[in-house]
Amino acid sequence: MNKTALVFSGQGAQYPGMGKELYDCSPAAREVFDMAERLRPGTLRQCFEGTKEELSVTINTQPCVFITDLAAAAAVAEKGIKPDFVAGFSLGEIAALAFSGIMPYETAFKLVCKRAELMDKAAKENPGAMAAVMKITPEKTEEICRGFKQAYPVNYNSPAQTVVAAAEDEIDELCVRVKEAKGKAVKLAVSGAFHSPFMNSAAEGMTEYLKDVELKEPEIPVYSNFSAEPYEGDYRLLISSQINHPVKWQKSVENMIAAGAQRFIEVGVGKTLTGLIKKINSEAEALNIENKEGLDALK
Repeated sequence: MNKTALVFSGQGAQYPGMGKELYDCSPAAREVFDMAERLRPGTLRQCFEGTKEELSVTINTQPCVFITDLAAAAAVAEKGIKPDFVAGFSLGEIAALAFSGIMPYETAFKLVCKRAELMDKAAKENPGAMAAVMKITPEKTEEICRGFKQAYPVNYNSPAQTVVAAAEDEIDELCVRVKEAKGKAVKLAVSGAFHSPFMNSAAEGMTEYLKDVELKEPEIPVYSNFSAEPYEGDYRLLISSQINHPVKWQKSVENMIAAGAQRFIEVGVGKTLTGLIKKINSEAEALNIENKEGLDALK
């Protein structure tokens, strides 16, 4: 039952220079990056040399994080490691889908570029904000959100961390209510209220886009943000629904552990998922691969 899960990081973990060491040390990673550059010229410059401000723009963030995730996974596979399960946080789920074989890498990259465009447009048309709520239960966070017109729990990250999305004119008061409940709320530097009804138009746009995308059966089980279960049924619906529904990350990790996962390898940008997994289950092994040092240490 000692199984391995690859987990793909999401938007928000990006930083200047991400992926450069992988590009330089791994032929498999380099091939993935070069594919992105052919399809979207300038992607390598943004990843390796882009400023923090440039990388924070959704239409840049999503393609750059996606390709770094996928390149890191390719580098891990190059070392002979074959995961039993894959999952990705938000944007990372598209990289997980590509790695599983549901769609070719080129198709997935084009889909991510479209996803970024749709979500950026929705964020501008329906402005919202997000905050990470900590030190109180998800149930308490849900109760606080019900006291507002437009406030939604959107990322169920761990037993003590839930991210919420809300209208711009409600987020500050929501943070006050969290503090009154003896919790802690930190507003996030994001450009929209993702995974909430604020993104309905983006989900509709993705549904339309996916009509022309061919999807295959995965070679590796992919755990869905929307259901927290392996992908089954209408794959297109799961991909589009993820945009305007909560990310059930904690439940996804718990379900993978129940299925035998003992080692989680986070591929891509940062250590966010590694930290969350350790909070979900302290006995699980969790590590991240984002540079040469991490790759060299992997066994």
